[in-house]
Amino acid sequence: MPVLTEDARAVARDHYLLSIAFDAIDAAPGQFVNIKAGSNADPLLRRPFSIYDRAGSVLEIVVRVVGRGTAWLSGCRAGADIDVLAPLGRGFTLAEDKRALIVGGGVGNAPLQYLARELRARACRVTYLYGAASGEFVYCEDAFRAASDDFLLTTDDGSAGRRGRITDALAEVLAERAFDIAYVCGPTPMMRAAAALLAPRDIAFELSVENYFGCGIGVCSGCSIGTTDGLRRACVDGPVFDGRAIHWESLEAQS
Repeated sequence: MPVLTEDARAVARDHYLLSIAFDAIDAAPGQFVNIKAGSNADPLLRRPFSIYDRAGSVLEIVVRVVGRGTAWLSGCRAGADIDVLAPLGRGFTLAEDKRALIVGGGVGNAPLQYLARELRARACRVTYLYGAASGEFVYCEDAFRAASDDFLLTTDDGSAGRRGRITDALAEVLAERAFDIAYVCGPTPMMRAAAALLAPRDIAFELSVENYFGCGIGVCSGCSIGTTDGLRRACVDGPVFDGRAIHWESLEAQS
C-alpha cells in the first residue's frame, strides 16, 4: 500500500502538503488521486485530489481542510499507509515550444505547478497567474514562481501580490500579449469568466473542472456534465476538457 513519506505539512491556512510513495507510478499533470480518508467506513466516500507534483514514484497533493475526511488527512504522519487509487482521469495536453498561459484560482492552483514545470521542460514559455482570496491562503508560492518564466500573484483583498480578481489580471495580460495555449483551474465562476475572455481569441485552452467525484472511476456517473459532445463523466472523460466544450449551466448545478 502507498505510504506517506513525511508528516502532512501545513503550507497555508487550512492547506496541507502530503507526499505519498508508491512502488511505481506514472502520472501526468491534470490527473488526480482518490483517497479513502479514515480507517473505517466513516467517511464512506473517497476524496479526490489533484496531483500537485511528481518525483519518480512519489506523488504530492495539496489538501484543503473542509470537513472530517480532509481533517483526518491533515493529521497523518510519516509512515502511514494511504488507501489511494491513482492515477485517475484525463490530464492536460502538454504543448511543446509554445507561449503558454496558466491561470489558477485558490486550491485550483494545485494541478498547475506540475503542469508548468512539465511545459518548461518542453521548451514552452510559461506565464502564470495565481489567484487567491487572501495572502493566508497562498501556498507553495516559491515553487510556482520557480516553475514559471513570468509570475503574477493576485489576492481579492490585496494582502499579498496585486489587489483584485485573477480574471481582471487575465483580461489585462490577454490585451498585452499573445499566447498559443492556456490552461485554467479554479472555482467554477472563475473558470466561466476566464473562458468568456479566452473563447473569442485565437487560442486553444483547457479547463480542469473541480466538481466532486464520488467513485472516481466512472461507475456512479455522479460527476457527469454537459458538453458539446453530450454528457461526459468528469472523472474519466476529464477532469480536463476543451474550454469551449463545456455547458456551464450543468457544471454550476454541481458547484
